[in-house]
Amino acid sequence: MPMGTIVGLGVLALVGGTAAVLEQQYRRRPGNALVLDQGQWELAKVNENHLQLQGNLTFTNTTDRFEIMIPEVKVKAKLLSKASLQSVTWKTQCQGDHPDFPPRPDDYWYAYIVKAHKQTQLRVTIDIQGEPEALAALQTAWLRVHYIAYGPGGRTPRVHHVVVPLQYPDPQVTGTWRLGGESETHPVAKVLPIYTHLLTAIDDPVEVIQRYVAPHAQPGDVVTMGETPLAIMQGRYRHPSTVKPGGLARRICCYFLPTSSLATACGMQTLVDVVGAPRVFFAFVGGILLRALGQRGGFYQLAGEQARLIDDVTGTLPPYDQFIVLGPTQVEQIVEDIETQTGLKAAIVDVNDLKAVKVLAASAGVSQDFLTAALRSNPAGNADEQTPIVLLRPVSG
Repeated sequence: MPMGTIVGLGVLALVGGTAAVLEQQYRRRPGNALVLDQGQWELAKVNENHLQLQGNLTFTNTTDRFEIMIPEVKVKAKLLSKASLQSVTWKTQCQGDHPDFPPRPDDYWYAYIVKAHKQTQLRVTIDIQGEPEALAALQTAWLRVHYIAYGPGGRTPRVHHVVVPLQYPDPQVTGTWRLGGESETHPVAKVLPIYTHLLTAIDDPVEVIQRYVAPHAQPGDVVTMGETPLAIMQGRYRHPSTVKPGGLARRICCYFLPTSSLATACGMQTLVDVVGAPRVFFAFVGGILLRALGQRGGFYQLAGEQARLIDDVTGTLPPYDQFIVLGPTQVEQIVEDIETQTGLKAAIVDVNDLKAVKVLAASAGVSQDFLTAALRSNPAGNADEQTPIVLLRPVSG
């Protein structure tokens, strides 16, 4: 082989190898890794006809060396209420609260650079006015923060959702005793569904139980929390607009029952994003084989616990009915934290109207049979009862 040919092949190999390395690095690039948190919020009563909600949200550039710019930010707010909003008006204002630039008096958001591992803040103010009765009926504010992340990943439009409570029920007067699940011969427990504010990602599970359960609890009680409310407090929900269904999700979702949360392309893609496409594919194939052998539910066993816990759009109460809610994580740690900090035995459960009770985690000494018998009637409800916690008081017999 001529020397020129050898040299040419060597150059091509070097170029090809360099291109492969660059492609690998490109695929591992962080992109526009800009994170916006849920913020710190305060609700102030200006007067009987005027409330003001203020919050500071933090943008964080999580990359190691890239600068990410924020050229645009807009905030839209929707109020949720138990009554008509006809007499209620609200105005939303957002300002940059940067460490090196003061807010502009005209509220214009100028393009701001967030350096690697640095932060900046967004200040949001919502002025709410209306009749005292109408303001007292308000439940939550649902904010959609529309912003542009501009950097190594291009120009990326994003929407960040924040839900902020506007009222907190009095724990001293909430909740009514109802007879809980009965065994074959006698009731196993008294059941107290606990009414709370609409839980959000800014809530802490232990603090919620301390606020609402402590006034009712007695030694020996067991506190149970629904898996969906816990997932919401952990921020484990996604708007379908952020889910990009792939070919696998689009194809296999059609084979699930219409009532399944995996029967839509976005619901299935959420599972793919959590456990990976290979596991979902092999769970689907394995489920078909197991079904041929007479065993149902094989897909859910092979795909993992999250496959059973995902709630698709309409699966929970507003405004979360607009979202796909995943199952919670670290449930054993949550149960341990509840018992350590409150002294109450605890359990995280998934209960539905079909009398199915699944225990995700429970304190030592709390039996599955007891929880199943006490919760079989689904005392927390599956609608908008807003009773995500159920206190169980064992009845000796």
